[in-house]
Amino acid sequence: MKKNDENTSLLRKGLLVFWCALAISCSSDSSVEETGGEPETPTTPEEEPEEPVAAKVYTVDNITDTYYDVAGVENVANWGPYNVHDPSVIKVGTTYYCYNTDVSFGSDVRPGIQIRKSEDLINWEWIGWVFNGLPAKGAAYIRSKGGTPFQALWAPYVMKVGDEYRLYYSLSSSTGRLSTMGLATSDSPEGPWVEKDLVVSSEPGGPVQTNAIDPSVVVTPAGEHWFYYGSAYDGIYKLKLNPQTGLAASPGDTGSRVAQRGFTNGIVNGNIEGPEVIYNEDQNKYYMFIAYDWLQTKYNVRVGRSDTPDGPFYDFNGLDINTEEDNGPMILAPYRFDEHSGWQGVSHPGVFKDDSGQYYMAHQGRPGENSFFMVLHVRKIHWTEDGWPIVSPERFADVAQTTITDTDLVGNYEQIIFGYTVTPGYADEQRYPDFQNSIDLTLNADGSINTNANDVWSYDAPWLTLNFGDGTFVDKLYVERGRDWENEVESTILLSGLNNEGTAIWGKKIN
Repeated sequence: MKKNDENTSLLRKGLLVFWCALAISCSSDSSVEETGGEPETPTTPEEEPEEPVAAKVYTVDNITDTYYDVAGVENVANWGPYNVHDPSVIKVGTTYYCYNTDVSFGSDVRPGIQIRKSEDLINWEWIGWVFNGLPAKGAAYIRSKGGTPFQALWAPYVMKVGDEYRLYYSLSSSTGRLSTMGLATSDSPEGPWVEKDLVVSSEPGGPVQTNAIDPSVVVTPAGEHWFYYGSAYDGIYKLKLNPQTGLAASPGDTGSRVAQRGFTNGIVNGNIEGPEVIYNEDQNKYYMFIAYDWLQTKYNVRVGRSDTPDGPFYDFNGLDINTEEDNGPMILAPYRFDEHSGWQGVSHPGVFKDDSGQYYMAHQGRPGENSFFMVLHVRKIHWTEDGWPIVSPERFADVAQTTITDTDLVGNYEQIIFGYTVTPGYADEQRYPDFQNSIDLTLNADGSINTNANDVWSYDAPWLTLNFGDGTFVDKLYVERGRDWENEVESTILLSGLNNEGTAIWGKKIN
């Protein structure tokens, strides 16, 4: 990336804001800003419970956007899908395990990486922590460079290799780029875990501006292990691992860059971080899911794909995502359906699949009414006919997938078209989420759309085609049944896909 001195200075000023805000956001989250207004001073819940509440069972009917009653660490056994940030999910037998950043709304929380488990991706049972405090080798590295480690571990990544479970963690500090990622192993997804060694570290200075947080690993069909990481600075990096040890194949290797962002007026267009790379054998391609922008507000998900694990990864328009561009498709971003405060901060994707091959994306959602709450969202991933991932407009609720006919599709919908406003900078500049708001959509029985007879729809299950302006815009949307969380409707018709320009389109039937 070519930068002049002025651009570099502006970027570093932005990163100083980023790290200071991230230290606050990832260690203890509290109350919030209303969209378009001034942020309020963080507060703790209005009323503290008299005593911890025991093991609540969560269903689609009692999961709420905010959770004052169970927010604090005294209710940790009752957190369920709450206080989840940067999730990594793995399926073991019939059980899903989720590992995530150390966070809590309204109170300090001990470091260690939180663990939950679920049989249905809806009710999550608290298990505990990976570590009893900060891992010794990670903390020692930060201190050896004159820094003080944050009292929180971030962005874990979990995988299974043979009979061994491997968990990669991130530990950072208030010194920009003074960070490290380490590996812990166990013979059980519930632990105990043993810290093995450090995988990649970073520190200020030097010609290569890596930032050692947010790990992800992909295993190739040939058994190679590739490691991806990065946040801000120069972007996302890749390197090869030793499959036997889970550590860098070449000790001390920090890898090479594989993805970056564009610039506006010499300022980077928000953050790039949290890479998650998978190999989809049906598509025979590697997919990199990336988090763009500020984690509390504009956080969104972009995707690139490649024929090889070391790239280059290309976007929807065939551009290498390692050039100074912002890339698409953007498959998830802050959104707001009618009669709801909306969801912001909807990124840092954790991608996993079940035994049938169905892919899912896990991520945090921060409600529009209070962006310091963090709720675990799990969405189905579908694949377009030309091999791009799309995500359901509603969270997974295990709704029965019965036949949907042309007649069923006729009716009124709320539609979201994922536009995007470039906001260069970080937390101070990206104070508002840029919600994509729903608009009305009507599919008429005569095959027309809304009130324009020239706009038409057709259906070849499971794909609905919306043709606007005689082909100016063509939406190809996957049709499924799912829960309408905002209106508490058990089952409705959901639409998700891309148009001919690579813009994500959502819909849900209202009546």
